Amino acid sequence: MATAKVYSQDGQVTGEQTLSAKLFDTPVKPFRIHQYIRGYLANQRQGTHSTLGRSEVAGGGSKPWRQKGTGRARVGTTSSPIWIGGGVTFGPKPRSYRSKLPKKMKRQAITSAFTLKAKEDRLRIVEVPELEKPQTRQVARMLADLNIAGKKVLLLYEGVERNLQLSCRNIPGLKYRRAALASAYDLIEADYLLLTPRGLKECEEVFGK
Repeated sequence: MATAKVYSQDGQVTGEQTLSAKLFDTPVKPFRIHQYIRGYLANQRQGTHSTLGRSEVAGGGSKPWRQKGTGRARVGTTSSPIWIGGGVTFGPKPRSYRSKLPKKMKRQAITSAFTLKAKEDRLRIVEVPELEKPQTRQVARMLADLNIAGKKVLLLYEGVERNLQLSCRNIPGLKYRRAALASAYDLIEADYLLLTPRGLKECEEVFGK
């Protein structure tokens, strides 16, 4: 059964937590993670790129010069793709890159990502400090005490804590996310996963069904 150490905010081990087998001890499926990440990144694309074809560029209404007798190659229009300022051949046009992954496959990718973090011992359960106001220094000190300062860290918190969110945003490599909205992309990208006790419970309720 998978377990993880529980740390205080000053980096001291205070106990051990048993993890849900449905979320942290499942078969790891790399191809599902690959499918999820490809779809996730594709869905971030706006698809607003656009170029002008030969029928859309300005000019090209009349023949530049007569067909024969000039010694130059015959030309019918200045909007030809081989001319400077002409249209683009097979250029990109606005389109949607969205792809949809079945819920079951998405769940397999997320549970695989959580399981990888647990098996690689890159999961920490931390008692995050209660902040009365945004304090970046206190969060940075917590990361240093956990020996993960300077690493890519994903912090999953229950609900939304505004002061903590503002304290995290100026620390390079640290991402703050609501536990119920965790994605396999963020999990795989991070070197370490930090979970609050209630954030862990929320992840197990949402993803470990």
